[in-house]
Amino acid sequence: MGFSTLIDIVGSMVIGGMLMLILFRLQDNATKNSYNYGGEAIVQQNLVEVVQLIEHDFRKIGYCRDWSQIPDPSKAILTADSTSISYLTDLDDDGTVDSLRYFLGPKSELTETPNPNDRMLYRVENGETPISANLGVTQFSLEFYDALSNKLDFPIENPGQIYTMRIDLKVENTSAYDQEYTSAFWRQIRLVARNLRNR
Repeated sequence: MGFSTLIDIVGSMVIGGMLMLILFRLQDNATKNSYNYGGEAIVQQNLVEVVQLIEHDFRKIGYCRDWSQIPDPSKAILTADSTSISYLTDLDDDGTVDSLRYFLGPKSELTETPNPNDRMLYRVENGETPISANLGVTQFSLEFYDALSNKLDFPIENPGQIYTMRIDLKVENTSAYDQEYTSAFWRQIRLVARNLRNR
């Protein structure tokens, strides 16, 4: 009778321990899912914000309300490489030519954030102080194509050859659950500024 009671106690401890492990695992999964879904919503929102700004600005390459200010749109792009571009446009639609530059900062700038891959995406109007925001951008890359859809190799010595471009953008959450970062990727294939076609 004493031996069977001891087996019952040990058996109930094992079963109780297994149930506790299952409960801890369920709680951990619930926390992880909650964290990831919340992070996913933030990442999607940040991606939409960045994409709307980029698409708006890039479609205005070579645009000026007074067309005589930029009579040759093929000269609107000043410099272009894999992570930066500068070009002429009319930002506030007042008929004066402005310059706009986008470029990706180094990873070393954001050492205080938990994500080791996030970087600043800078927007510079008319050579003024760069404006940036930490929205979790981890990738901003550009590819350029000529009028015959041939990819242009870097360095691009004649930006006037650029006819279309591909933009890749990746945004990750600035913090992770168990070193897993939620991410969202956007690719614009063959973005064409209308004024680059007016040649």
